[in-house]
Amino acid sequence: MFGDIYKGKKIFLTGHTGFKGSWLAFWLNDLGAVVKGYALKPDTEPAHWDLLNMDIESVYADIRDTDRLLEEMQAFKPDIVFHLAAQPIVRLSYEMPLETYETNVIGTLKVLEACRKTDSVRAIINITTDKCYENKEWPWGYRENDRLGGYDPYSSSKACAEILTSSYRRSFFNVAQHGTTHNVLLATARAGNVIGGGDWAQDRLIPDIMKGASLKQTTRIRNPDATRPWQHVLEPLSGYLLLGSELLKGNKAAAASWNLGPDDSSNLSVKRVCNSLQLYWENISLDYEKCGAGLHEATLLKLDCSKANTLLKWQPVWDSNTCIKKT
Repeated sequence: MFGDIYKGKKIFLTGHTGFKGSWLAFWLNDLGAVVKGYALKPDTEPAHWDLLNMDIESVYADIRDTDRLLEEMQAFKPDIVFHLAAQPIVRLSYEMPLETYETNVIGTLKVLEACRKTDSVRAIINITTDKCYENKEWPWGYRENDRLGGYDPYSSSKACAEILTSSYRRSFFNVAQHGTTHNVLLATARAGNVIGGGDWAQDRLIPDIMKGASLKQTTRIRNPDATRPWQHVLEPLSGYLLLGSELLKGNKAAAASWNLGPDDSSNLSVKRVCNSLQLYWENISLDYEKCGAGLHEATLLKLDCSKANTLLKWQPVWDSNTCIKKT
C-alpha cells in the first residue's frame, strides 16, 4: 500500500493520542514506519490510544512547549511530520477561546518552526478542517481556493492555521526553491465530519448517542437539520497517507491545500444520521432540540473534492450507510 514508501520511514506524529491520531499511528505502524508520537495524555476514559497498546515511542508533552518540541523532533530526525494535535471541539472553543487559539494557531507555528530547524524533515502535512472556510450556507461544496474564515473560535483558529501554513510555504518552503534553498514540501488537508470506532470525545454526535444508549438514557440532539459531510475515519487518513507519499516522492504539485471529504451522497442531516444509527444499535432514545437553539453552529457545509479526486487520484471508498455500520 502506498508503494511501500512508508516502510522504514521515520514519522513524527503530533496528536497521536487523539481519535484520528491514534488511528493514523496504528496504520503507519502497520505500514512498517518508525513512528514517534508527541501529544498530551489521552483525556477520555476509555481511550483508543490506550486500548491499541502500541509499542511505539510516545512523548506526552504540549506542542506549545517550544524547547521540548524542538528537542524531541531533532533527536528523532523524522522524514515526514503529520501535525494533528489540536483543540478540535467547536462548542468547547466557546468556553476556552484562548486555549483554542494558542493550541491551534501558535501550536501550529511552533511545529512548523521545529520542522524548519530539523534538517531531516522532507515533508509536512498540517491537518486542519472543512470548517476553515467562510461558511455562506450555500448548497455547493467549497473549493480549496474559496475564502477562509470561521464564525466560532475553533473554525476561525483553523482558518488562521491555514493562512499561517500558506505563509510558511511561501516564505520558507517555497515550491519554486525546492531542492536549492530547502528540501521541504508542505501541504494542508481539510477533512469532513469524521466518525468511527474509538471516539469517546465529549460533545460529538455519535459518542454522545452511544453513551446515552449504553446507559439507557435519552440523548438531546442539537440542530437535527444541520447537514455535514460524514465520513469514516479511515477515509481522510487514506488521503493523508496518499498525500504524504506524494510529498516524499518530491511531487511539488502536492505541496498545496486539499479537501478530503465524501461524495455528495454522504452529505446527510444530523437527523438522517441518527435514524441510520438506530438501525444498528439498540436502546437509542433521542430528543431533538429546536434548530438554532444555543450557540451558533453552521447549518449547511459541503466540500468539493474534485482536486484530490483528479490530481491525487484519491476517492472515498465507503458510502454513508457503510460508514455508520462500520462505526
